[in-house]
Formats: sequence, structure tokens, C-alpha cells
Amino acid sequence: QLQLVESGGGVVQPGGSLRLSCAASGFTLRDYAMSWFRQAPGKEREGVSCISGGDGSTNYADSVKGRFTISRDNTKNTMYLQMNSLKPEDTAVYYCARRTSYYCSGYDPGLFGSWGQGTQVTVSS
Repeated sequence: QLQLVESGGGVVQPGGSLRLSCAASGFTLRDYAMSWFRQAPGKEREGVSCISGGDGSTNYADSVKGRFTISRDNTKNTMYLQMNSLKPEDTAVYYCARRTSYYCSGYDPGLFGSWGQGTQVTVSS
């Protein structure tokens, strides 16, 4: 059974760091493009970062470029999002999602067939 389970969220002060994990089961992570999305209260869900299948090419939203790093551990079938220099505007529920294809190409939620339950990240002093 296909499942995505996020963990690692929490409360952190501005400038702090968190690492989110997305444990996958029921499929092989490296065979699909995978993304992190986030949704803040009252806002639409937005794509944060994507890692392609195979060679693991990555891309990032402008708002997180240089601060967040997406990665994947094929031996653990787990994806990560290292978040540094966190800002209050990063506060949101973060979701991992599996794209229906191998390559990253935009963040249309309709192109992601499977989602985790989400993990809350709160950046506040």
C-alpha cells in the first residue's frame, strides 16, 4: 500500500533550522519525481521544491532558494527537506507528494497523485 509519512515539524525561532522527513512505502522513491509543498492559513498550497527520479535533479521556489535543500536517501526510501535561516513567513503545514511522472516540471497539485498527511512548521519568536 502506497504511503507517505512526514515528520520533523515543530516550533523554531527565526533564523533557526529544521529537517523534515518523508518516509515512503509501497513504491520506490527514486522512480518518481517528489516534491515538498506548503500551505499557510488562508493561502493556497504552493510548491517549495522538487527532486526528480533517477539522478535526483532539484529545483526550488524563489522564496526558499539558498535556504532549503531537498535530498533523498535511496537506502531508506526517504526524502528530506533541510530548512535553514527560517523566517516567520515559512510558517505552514508542509506536505510531501509524489508526482505522476519521473521529472520535475512545475508544481500543479493536479499532477501529484499521492500526498502525505502534513507536518506543521511554525517560525516564531
